[in-house]
Amino acid sequence: MAERLAIILAAGKGTRMKSELPKVLCRTLNRPMIHFVLDALEKVGVDRVLVVVGHRADLVREELAGRNNVEFVDQTEQLGTGHAVKVCVPSLADFNGPVLIVTGDSPLIQTSSIERLFQEYDRERPACILGTLKKDDPFGLGRIVRTDEGEFLGIVEEKDATDEQRRINEVNMSTYVFDCRELLMALEQLRTENNQREYYITDCPGILKSLGKQVAALPVLKPCEALSINTFDDLAAVEAEMRKLGYLCES
Repeated sequence: MAERLAIILAAGKGTRMKSELPKVLCRTLNRPMIHFVLDALEKVGVDRVLVVVGHRADLVREELAGRNNVEFVDQTEQLGTGHAVKVCVPSLADFNGPVLIVTGDSPLIQTSSIERLFQEYDRERPACILGTLKKDDPFGLGRIVRTDEGEFLGIVEEKDATDEQRRINEVNMSTYVFDCRELLMALEQLRTENNQREYYITDCPGILKSLGKQVAALPVLKPCEALSINTFDDLAAVEAEMRKLGYLCES
């Protein structure tokens, strides 16, 4: 089995949660949510974790000081998810295995989903695999665009999508496994030619596909992994789901 590395995007501020804390330190079941993500990575045998920090990076560093195999990478400017991965490039220079990219505000990430993506990587050695799911209400999420034969073409964000693309219900949940060398190649070609003028990591699978590389989108994510946390109502829904799944509340 190839050595496994993960990047956790954790630089954002909990603005919509009305908190001055970094979003990943907002609590679910009385525990900073990033710990649930790190627990999942630990269970699937990730060897190194790069945590991209920005807003109040000192607090994230302090909170995670006791975690094993964690390295911190500073994102001093907020120029998009692609930029967050770009700042990790120096830390990836000597790595040749699979790179998992996830967000730090996804406490319901499932070990079975991550393991399935890693297993597919080990079996097929593609340039990129992304985990997807189908959602009845896909509003606000990146859509998975496929050919008539079902082959992956790319991801289009809600704000950049056509009306036809907005009707697609297979969505991207920001869970990817890249071959490291292919990821570095794609990052070099990232541009800000979108409405937000930001670097999107979501463009990387499409870039690799356009270069003739093997890219797959697998609908392996569980419905619970579609739950995001942007409001207190979202937080309540996530905590209810976590209790139903048997997660323990920290006293």
